[in-house]
Amino acid sequence: MRTDRQWMNVRLRDGYLTDEFEAGIEDFVDFAQTHPELMDGTKIRCPCNDRKCQNRSFQELDTVRFHLAKNGFVKDYYVWYKHGETVVQQTSNQNVQRSVESDVGIEYAQPNNACQAMLMDIIGPSFNPDVIEDIPNPTAQELYEMLKASEQEVWPGNPYGHSKLSAVARLLNLKVKHHFSERCFDDICQFLSELLPENNVMTDSFYSTKKLMQVPHKKMYYFPLTPRLQRLYASKATADDMRWHKEHNTEEGVMRHCSESPAWKHFDQIHPSFAAESRNVRLGLCTDGFQPFGQTGQQYSSWPVIVTPYNLPPWMCMKDEYMFLSIIVPGPRNPKEKLDVFLQPLIAELKHLWEVGVQTYDVSTKQNFQMRVALMWTISDFPAYSMLSGWSTAGKLACPYCMENSDAFSLSKGGKTSWFDSHRKFLLMEHPFRRNKKAFRKGQTVLKGAPPIRSGVEILELIEHYGFKKVTENDADGKNAQISKNCRCGWKKRSIFWDLPYWKSNLIRHNLDVMHIEKNFFDNIFNTIMNVEGKTKDNAKSREDLKEFCSRPELHRDETTNKFPKACYSLEKDAKEALCKCLKELRFPDGYASNMGRCVDMKKHKLFGMKSHDCHVFMQRLIPIAFRELLPGNEDMERLEKEIPIILCRLERIFPPSFFDSMEHLPIHLAYEAMIAGPVQYRWMYPFERYLRKLKNNVRNKAKVEGSICNAYLVEEASAFCAHYFQPQVYTRHRKVPRNYDYGMGDGSEQEGMLSIFNNTGRSYGRAKSRYFLDDQEYHAAHTYILLNCEEVKPYIEIYANELRQSEPHIDDAAIDAKLDQDFASWFEKFVST
Repeated sequence: MRTDRQWMNVRLRDGYLTDEFEAGIEDFVDFAQTHPELMDGTKIRCPCNDRKCQNRSFQELDTVRFHLAKNGFVKDYYVWYKHGETVVQQTSNQNVQRSVESDVGIEYAQPNNACQAMLMDIIGPSFNPDVIEDIPNPTAQELYEMLKASEQEVWPGNPYGHSKLSAVARLLNLKVKHHFSERCFDDICQFLSELLPENNVMTDSFYSTKKLMQVPHKKMYYFPLTPRLQRLYASKATADDMRWHKEHNTEEGVMRHCSESPAWKHFDQIHPSFAAESRNVRLGLCTDGFQPFGQTGQQYSSWPVIVTPYNLPPWMCMKDEYMFLSIIVPGPRNPKEKLDVFLQPLIAELKHLWEVGVQTYDVSTKQNFQMRVALMWTISDFPAYSMLSGWSTAGKLACPYCMENSDAFSLSKGGKTSWFDSHRKFLLMEHPFRRNKKAFRKGQTVLKGAPPIRSGVEILELIEHYGFKKVTENDADGKNAQISKNCRCGWKKRSIFWDLPYWKSNLIRHNLDVMHIEKNFFDNIFNTIMNVEGKTKDNAKSREDLKEFCSRPELHRDETTNKFPKACYSLEKDAKEALCKCLKELRFPDGYASNMGRCVDMKKHKLFGMKSHDCHVFMQRLIPIAFRELLPGNEDMERLEKEIPIILCRLERIFPPSFFDSMEHLPIHLAYEAMIAGPVQYRWMYPFERYLRKLKNNVRNKAKVEGSICNAYLVEEASAFCAHYFQPQVYTRHRKVPRNYDYGMGDGSEQEGMLSIFNNTGRSYGRAKSRYFLDDQEYHAAHTYILLNCEEVKPYIEIYANELRQSEPHIDDAAIDAKLDQDFASWFEKFVST
């Protein structure tokens, strides 16, 4: 009972109404009027103890006052939940502490207790299962059924205390982990029923499991975002982490997370009321198409739209379990500009979550709050960039930053658009390249500066000035095409994202994808250097264009032999063979990169089947920003912004004009995006591409592609939430087994006298080889590895590092690491012996 409502038990004193009770009635009536959504016009539910009322009937305010004075309150109605009050408001500090101490996130007692805690996290504090005065609606009835299942043992007296709900939750987790088919799941359930005692209550099929776990099965390919964001605050596994972006320690000049970026801080300044609540959610949106039947199968393009929250810390952000599938645009065709039609429900929900928000229960603070949501930017490859933004990414105006200030031109012989000599304008005004008339386009100098970057407000005003329509409006296609043709601009439509009230204030609205830019850049360079037939940018038409636009007579056709001379950037046969052999034998640390040796064709001296990440490893030196996990300060970003134009200009002095398509131009803008929006690992396609691969693997019924994805995704989402509440020894996606862990080889328990590093079980890496001795270099490497990774040796590592700093005051961390690898083992041996 609430201590501040003891007056409800003291209605009369000496036959007269007490002053406290009269004041309490007025407080109650005033409170009830603050929740008009629970009123019937001017009437409120009467909570008096008369059998005709008892919160069942609505009465006028004066009638309620009279009934309460005459009959008193209904028994045990200390929390006015029928009038808008929640359990949180009546919880004392002592109750909160008791609740936290007994929570499943701290104490794993029995599986059924964990499931009950999970259900109460899902339902929230306003749900009181002990008070049922009306017939429950269907949704509430399902919750009661789940509560009942969480209390019902699989069979009476089972040794592990599993309830019906905990058992099916574990089975769902196994289905997701091992990709059981529904038929396999049914067979397992039936087999378990046969093994268990006759009085068991185990489910007998996947259908009954879905019914119990409330896994929806609908043919609508839109998944509401709100309940999944609320679920992040309903579980103790994630509620605290959703405030990390605001509460973590920052280091000046370093951006580890996009919350430390100028774009994030600018948004906070423009929208202070949103920034004031650290639990408000910021999102990124990604979309890309994939072919569920592979490249050689039926042509079918399915387009998932994925949303992910940025509130989480780096070790959780962008992980699979926090990527929310929101829309599946059905195939078989690419939606192109019509993508906005399918985005309508998501944009409407995002708009509501910004303007109104939704009341959400935070289990970590035991409070309700009004959660609001903002979309920070979109992530996509370059073709999808056009679909999302409305700016055409093809032709001479493909660059969304240069826009109409582009210097791209068409090659007269090759017929393609070239961005050759489009980068000198980004150099400093005094740079000598600007005045060079021979190394670039012959006879031309560049005196103009880089084009200005337009703000969202300026772009929206321009779109509205032209009169572009959304694709959802009548006659939008014809009118937009006519406007684009007449104005000779790159805009094709008014993007639906402009409907979001805050979208024009975002500094970065659509991200250039580093992953695809790297991949295309690498392919062009490597195929041209290796002179791969059909893929090189150096061909006969390219040489003819080179003669027209550049002053490089050494590459012109030889009139006597009628052949083109070999270019300086094309490798000889011996060099190709040496390079391919090196790549064939190249080995990386475990988990760093894939086996690139499989991509080498030693006969044709070329690479095939290179994945995007393989190209990323190659290109890290050319575009270092893409590889850094911790971005440097703004000074280094500004330096990179100046160096990338120089690198591109140097490439223009070597390669022909046909080499430079839009993918070779876009890196010029990557440093700006990193400087404004922060670390690239939160804005590239790698995690989303891996997620799309998982969705593709979920297509079991090829006649119902989207239905298969939906069905598997809903089961995975329910399983992922339940997995937070499993006991610690249960392996799930959240508690993954180490990659080289060897089951059964030791129990991993500590043994007296043994160093901690040898208590970890493991297995050999790669194919077993028969060897008896290590050479000196291998012995030193093994010895050093053990010492540097042993907990007992860590104090001595600090002593050694401090000695180095004292003897060499200007030594940096990289030099200390090199000294540790080289000399620590011998130093440690001498130090211990003395």
